[in-house]
Amino acid sequence: MSLRKRHNYKNLKIWNLALEIANNISDLLVDFPKHERYDLSSQMSRCSISVPSNIAEGSAKTNKSFNNYLDISLGSSFELGTQLLITHQRKYINKENLKILENKIEEFQRMTMGFQNGLNS
Repeated sequence: MSLRKRHNYKNLKIWNLALEIANNISDLLVDFPKHERYDLSSQMSRCSISVPSNIAEGSAKTNKSFNNYLDISLGSSFELGTQLLITHQRKYINKENLKILENKIEEFQRMTMGFQNGLNS
């Protein structure tokens, strides 16, 4: 019986960046209007937490399964990008902070897709 290699998610750059993004979002949500607490704020919180959480969960799986979890994580990152645009349109975030977060999310997406290519080879 052969042992399958597992990834230590805490050592993955994509997980660390995803965790940073989730913490940035948490910091941002503190200043959101109270009426958004159960709507946009809650959705953004769950979405941002989903990104690193799916990487962590998938890291215990085979590479094929891990790839599926990475797809879910990527999907959540694209969803989060849309939610950030909504927050900017509602004037909850300024253009400068929007750009910083968008850049981090785009970097995460590039790195994750590159990581997936390595899993698939």
